[in-house]
Amino acid sequence: MPKQISILGSTGSIGVNALKVADHLVDELEVVYLSAYSNSILLIEQAKKFNPRAVAIVDPNAYQKVKKTLGTKNIEILEGREGVLELASRSDVDIMLNGLVGAAGMEPTLNAVSAGVDVALSNKESLVMAGEIIQSAMKRSGAKLFPVDSEHSAIWQCIKGENINDIRSLILTGSGGPFRNRPLDTFHDISVEEALNHPNWDMGKKITIDSATMMNKGLEVIEAFWLFDFRYDKIKIVIHPQSIIHSMIELKDGAVKAQLGVPDMKLPIQYALTYQRHLSAPWEQMDFFTCGDLTFQEPDFERFPCISLAFESLKNMGTAPAALNLSNDYTVQRFLDKEIKFTDIPRINEMVMNSHNWIEHPTLEDLKELDRWVYKTVINFH
Repeated sequence: MPKQISILGSTGSIGVNALKVADHLVDELEVVYLSAYSNSILLIEQAKKFNPRAVAIVDPNAYQKVKKTLGTKNIEILEGREGVLELASRSDVDIMLNGLVGAAGMEPTLNAVSAGVDVALSNKESLVMAGEIIQSAMKRSGAKLFPVDSEHSAIWQCIKGENINDIRSLILTGSGGPFRNRPLDTFHDISVEEALNHPNWDMGKKITIDSATMMNKGLEVIEAFWLFDFRYDKIKIVIHPQSIIHSMIELKDGAVKAQLGVPDMKLPIQYALTYQRHLSAPWEQMDFFTCGDLTFQEPDFERFPCISLAFESLKNMGTAPAALNLSNDYTVQRFLDKEIKFTDIPRINEMVMNSHNWIEHPTLEDLKELDRWVYKTVINFH
């Protein structure tokens, strides 16, 4: 019997790639639930193709369009944020892929693991925001997290078969984004269009900006802390512009294990959904003779202060990572809306993290209250 899967954020970059995987593996995966924010046209197209039991869409106008088109197709249609949370709470699936963007993805992850459902996690903000809360829920339910980010998937694959005590450090690779070599004194002039032009990966707007500021690498450090239970000083970052080595582990005897592949998100998505198999796939394959030389650089913390902020948040713990993450969500949106400069992103993030009302062991309600405060603080910044 095929594995029953739910895909949250099915119209986004991760969701679209996940459905390509599901379409390729029709005998292995059955799509049961889909959710989207506002892209009614694509959600309708996906629902007609995969015939899920239910779909959810957040935007009320989009909901009316979906209901009008799919209302006769015996597909349950849920509306709003509440509809997405309800889908995430349903226990009649084997695995939920969380492809949602930003802090909004945290509560669906918590709902799924609380219901005993394994989560293929692309939404790194879930653990950044609520790592302690989610881990507690997993211990109670027995649910597991399967990383979808290419870096964490790589570490996951490298760790397999090793004694965890024999690992000295985790090494996250990053491309360095589009501004790796740009003069630092020109960063205040960076345009939205320039920041969205990533050299290697085809991703959604928010994560592409996070790659340009390298906040994504900082968030990945925090996610790795929760996924693999390694102290922050045992997690390293190496700039690798070609994005062929997705991450590595360093063993105590000096050996290093790396996971390589073309920069294609379908690979880690497929592995998470079909774990522990490496099933055949029609995607582009690694070609050692055309990929070129592989090079490495140290990360530049002056150029990319968001990385340092992430390490600092792990030292402080409590609500510090959540405050940083929430601030980044809102600053990136303000940058995309051309309301603030590129260099304002780390500046506001630092201010929010250092000035918020810190709580050592936050509850879900504490995080919601923090979200409201951060939103007002960032929106009112001039």
